Amino acid sequence: QVQLVESGGGSVQAGGSLGLSCTASGRASSNYNMGWFRQAPGTEREFVAAINWDGGYTDYADSVKGRFTISRDNAKNTVSLQMKSLKPEDTAIYYCAADGVFARIRTKPTYWGQGTQVTVSS
Repeated sequence: QVQLVESGGGSVQAGGSLGLSCTASGRASSNYNMGWFRQAPGTEREFVAAINWDGGYTDYADSVKGRFTISRDNAKNTVSLQMKSLKPEDTAIYYCAADGVFARIRTKPTYWGQGTQVTVSS
C-alpha cells in the first residue's frame, strides 16, 4: 500500500508558474513509478506527466510538453510537478498517482492522492 498526499495547489494568473508536490508513504514507496493527472469540471481525468522509479525516464502529455517538468527525490519520497506558462485551460484538480508498473502509470495507476486544485485566471 502507498499513500499519496499532494500539496502546492493554488491560484495564478495566465503566464505564471506554480509547483505541486506529492509525498508518498508506505512500504517501498520510493520504488514506485509516479505520475500526475488532472480533471477539469465536466471532463474525464487525463494524464499529465509520469516519471519512472529512479527518475531516469519521464513522459508528458502533448498539451504540457515544454511547460511542465516532473521530478522526484527518492530520499524524501516526493515527486514534484513544476508548471510554467500556465493557461486557463490548465485549471483542474491535479492528482498524484503511483504504480509498480510503468506501463500502467499513464493509463490506470493503482494508487491515487486526494487531489489539489489549480486555478489559472485569464
